Amino acid sequence: MPKQRPSRSRRAFLAGAAGVGVALAGCSSVSGSGSNATSATGGSGSRPVSVLSAGSLELAFGEGLSEAVGTDLRVESHGSSTVARLVSEGQRDPDIVALADTALFDGPLHPSWYSVFASNAVVIAYNPNTEAGERLGEAGAENWYDVLLDEDVTLGRTDPTQDPLGYRALFTLELASRYYDDAENLRERIPKRDQIYPETGLISQFESGNIDAAVAYRNMAVERDYDYIDLPDRIDLGSPKYEDDWYATVSYTSPSGKTTRGGLIGYGATVRNVTPTTRAVFETLTTGNYLEEYGFEVPPNYPETHGDPPSTLAE
Repeated sequence: MPKQRPSRSRRAFLAGAAGVGVALAGCSSVSGSGSNATSATGGSGSRPVSVLSAGSLELAFGEGLSEAVGTDLRVESHGSSTVARLVSEGQRDPDIVALADTALFDGPLHPSWYSVFASNAVVIAYNPNTEAGERLGEAGAENWYDVLLDEDVTLGRTDPTQDPLGYRALFTLELASRYYDDAENLRERIPKRDQIYPETGLISQFESGNIDAAVAYRNMAVERDYDYIDLPDRIDLGSPKYEDDWYATVSYTSPSGKTTRGGLIGYGATVRNVTPTTRAVFETLTTGNYLEEYGFEVPPNYPETHGDPPSTLAE
């Protein structure tokens, strides 16, 4: 098997990304009333545009998008499954919804349309200041799983019942068991219940010293400047050529009985309250250069619209 990519950091990611930039439009970002809410104040004078988003979009929207739009923006972030549930049960009524898995638009949400605007990849983020984290950095993409099998290594991941990253972590472990010659049953051997953290607080566990490593999205490590191991394309859920014949061979069944199949990571968004202001925010949300600055992948053909958007947006 050929040697895989080494561990990386945000500095290395940004150095290798071409054409990265953020459009700034004279806005400031401040803390909102809740731990998962931020608001930006611009000079438009209109009511704030509310965005309910996946936890992995929290910084990208709360900072990058907020700076790139010329209007007041209020962002609240949770795991995508939680976001979908809050909206479907009527507990939230946001102008814009953005999720980390477009499958959630087929249930519990059922919008008439949505746009896929970004992709991502699963990585192993680690803290190089701990003994276990240092070992992970040395193991790299060839032997990271050996380190995670050590009971003394503390790993963080998210709840698969609350957000797609949780079940994508399980997909990655199962695909890794098939990919590596000496890695058996990683999906059964590595996960433990005490590894579960909310998506919005997963990476911050490094700062408190609670974990040595985390199964995370690449953008989560890039935007916080944490070291991470870039996994092979066959297991990171970020390569379109492996979507149907490889990623789709793994699945997760929730306690409620819903089965989700593996696939390419795709972020989708829809506008629920169409106004000239929400339309402008949505356009920047789905096309802004800030996405790459925060570690997301934006394929040349994105955004892709699915369904039947209102004529005011279709234009």
